Amino acid sequence: MILSGRTIKQLIYEEQVGITPFEDLNIQPASIDLCLGKHFLVVDDMSTPFLSVNEPANYHEMQVTDGEVITIPPKTFLLGTTLEQIRLPNNLTAFVEGRSSIGRLGVFIQNAGWIDPGFSGQITLELFNANRVSVQLKVGMRVCQLVIAHVDQATEGYSGKYLFQEGATASRVYLD
Repeated sequence: MILSGRTIKQLIYEEQVGITPFEDLNIQPASIDLCLGKHFLVVDDMSTPFLSVNEPANYHEMQVTDGEVITIPPKTFLLGTTLEQIRLPNNLTAFVEGRSSIGRLGVFIQNAGWIDPGFSGQITLELFNANRVSVQLKVGMRVCQLVIAHVDQATEGYSGKYLFQEGATASRVYLD
């Protein structure tokens, strides 16, 4: 069952769910909006002729300040992060959806898969500008929404390679 915004807010106040920083105005009817963080990674296409699941890619790292604008060129993919750190208990899961207002600019915002019960850390966002012109996003703006749902029974909790990640985190598929 997907949680209502009212339930999400209650769980945050009861410290069963952690979202830091938290803003009341980010609560939506069945989700909570999350904001664009300050850290970005772009594949270094000069030193990376192809991406492989067997080894890490080389990235250019970008760190920007609050309110600063990040420009995403046309047909460009980059990794970003949420401003918020999140913490889920072992009986809740979540997924990220891009805000429709951002999608209408041609920017797809995803998180590759579910956020497992027991996860704690910042959420890495996959950003893609499908438009034919550059799109500018402002650090700190609401860019996606976290939808939280109950799992049918509590789990042992996530203990994978992205637990406690901070900032945009590159693929670690080579560790599989």
